[in-house]
Amino acid sequence: MEHFAAFSFVDRITELTPGTSVRGVFAVPAALPDFSAGLVAEAIGQLAAWAAMAQAEFRKRPVAALAADIRIIGEAAPGCRLDLGAEIDGGDRDTVLYGGWAQVGDARVMEMRQCLGPMLPMDDFDDPAAVRRHFETLRAAGARPGRFGGVAEPEIDIFERSAGQRLRATLRVPESAPFFADHFPRRPVYPATLLLDAETRLAAVLAQQVLHGPAKVHRVTGVKLRSFVVPGQVLEIGADTLSHASGSVRLGVTATAEGKRVATARVEMVAS
Repeated sequence: MEHFAAFSFVDRITELTPGTSVRGVFAVPAALPDFSAGLVAEAIGQLAAWAAMAQAEFRKRPVAALAADIRIIGEAAPGCRLDLGAEIDGGDRDTVLYGGWAQVGDARVMEMRQCLGPMLPMDDFDDPAAVRRHFETLRAAGARPGRFGGVAEPEIDIFERSAGQRLRATLRVPESAPFFADHFPRRPVYPATLLLDAETRLAAVLAQQVLHGPAKVHRVTGVKLRSFVVPGQVLEIGADTLSHASGSVRLGVTATAEGKRVATARVEMVAS
């Protein structure tokens, strides 16, 4: 699989103020069946990462850890152009703090606030020279659009149900997948955004029971990734109803591996 193709969501960096802000674009391939909210969040995070990596002269790269607030305002349909922006709000040599947004035309589809990622040695994850060369491509003519071919949904088996209250399921991370070529060539890691997508799909099943009809994600808060998820790992993911009102429900989602908590978040869903 071509590097910077299977899980890369910035086609071109259009503006960059080092250490302050960055703007970019990504054309969602028209042939995809959909483009999830998790992948929109990934695009924003990748844009911020390019700014952080350039500031660190490609000696370090950020990895996902915390996101205080993600607001899902609209959808990114296949065939649309995502305009992306990120503001670097702080950090040091060991961390980066950022916020960002994505929009289609004049309409915002997502806003992210107070996201934090540790800066880890680039050599552990990718070839610094290759990353620098791709950055130079993104700053010039841009990468070839349409190179992303989609991501298969992971296998999820629900094994525990408490109607309207609780769901538990097994998620099997694939042993191999094209996206590991980008995430990351030297140390494959299951993307946090794909894990969040799986958790919110499970939460939507529970929300549908509470709301007595289809539900969609409106907001995700308190996202915490406590450890890396690796190829072939088996996770237990869960969704629990925390509170509900007319037309909306708040849920807690978790992921554990061998009894240890890997990730947590809270999800607000509304009737759709």
